[in-house]
Amino acid sequence: MTSGYPEHLLAREPAPPYVGEGPFALWHFSEDPCLGFFQPRPSVSAPDRPLVWAVDTRHAPTFWFPRDCPRGCIWPVSTTTAADRERFFGQGGANRVHVIEGGWLDRVRACRLYAYRLPADAFSPHEVGGYWVADRPVEAIERVTVDDPLARHAAAGIELRVAPSVWPFWRRVTASTVEYSGSRLRNAADHPERMG
Repeated sequence: MTSGYPEHLLAREPAPPYVGEGPFALWHFSEDPCLGFFQPRPSVSAPDRPLVWAVDTRHAPTFWFPRDCPRGCIWPVSTTTAADRERFFGQGGANRVHVIEGGWLDRVRACRLYAYRLPADAFSPHEVGGYWVADRPVEAIERVTVDDPLARHAAAGIELRVAPSVWPFWRRVTASTVEYSGSRLRNAADHPERMG
């Protein structure tokens, strides 16, 4: 395992670095302060292959939210067009943008997260860049408290947008040339076009 970010990840280019990023490490984020030992479990994306999942430092900000909070996270990559760079990043000047819904704002504001650092040598890169998997139990090396996710975004130079619905943004993102990561979108508010 090297200290840099792997260039061979298959599904997407890594996100750009953020302010105060720190060295490469693997993390598991939870609102539970009492974890420490992680057993492989089936997931939606790998129901027949129990795994322990981790995210690397570069992509950790996509988990600075309550677990069930729907969010869309985007960043430009080498194939992002100038028009899309201006469209998605031009107003605020950040090179990473996260969008949540207003209905989740109080929960995000009040959230206290625990980042468990996991042993990197136990993991292999997943085909989706930024994610890592292990097929055997692992024990955390360290636990770091993550308070005030809103302030964490500001300090990292990541633009956090609060919208009534994530869907109009997400529809445009998935038809664009930016790279993206969406989480817990099944918990998002009704799509505005399906309302009324």
